[in-house]
Amino acid sequence: QELPETVLLKFFRPENTPVPTRPTPEQLSNLIKTSLHYPESFNHSFHQKSLCLVPVTLLLSNCSQAVVDVMIDLRHKPTSSEALEIHGSFTWLGQTQYKLQLKGHEVYSLQLKACFVHTGVYNLGTPRVFAKLVDQVTLFETSQQNSMPALIIINNI
Repeated sequence: QELPETVLLKFFRPENTPVPTRPTPEQLSNLIKTSLHYPESFNHSFHQKSLCLVPVTLLLSNCSQAVVDVMIDLRHKPTSSEALEIHGSFTWLGQTQYKLQLKGHEVYSLQLKACFVHTGVYNLGTPRVFAKLVDQVTLFETSQQNSMPALIIINNI
């Protein structure tokens, strides 16, 4: 009985392997990771001062190696009446839009101020963040995935 002849397999890869140049929409919506840093609860005497100002830090992390254009919009308000009933309404003080550029894997810290006129539980997770690759020719930035609600409790003392 004759044994079958063994053939050596040869694997080769062409030198000019095409690299996908266009990131997927999912990749584009995960360019920037955001996190809000703020006190869990904040005590304020509304009798002495009617406006309660709370410092909030918005941390932006570029998750890619590419340079990314970032636009932050603080003017977004929850549209559902249910969200307003539960959390109430507050205002971001100062500048309402920011445009910046982050280098690959750069982390940027943006100092914000939230203004409250009543006690209650509020969702600070309202900033909308948009991003696009710098060399990408597009008219619109891709909306970045929003993190979980960022709840803060405002107490009267």
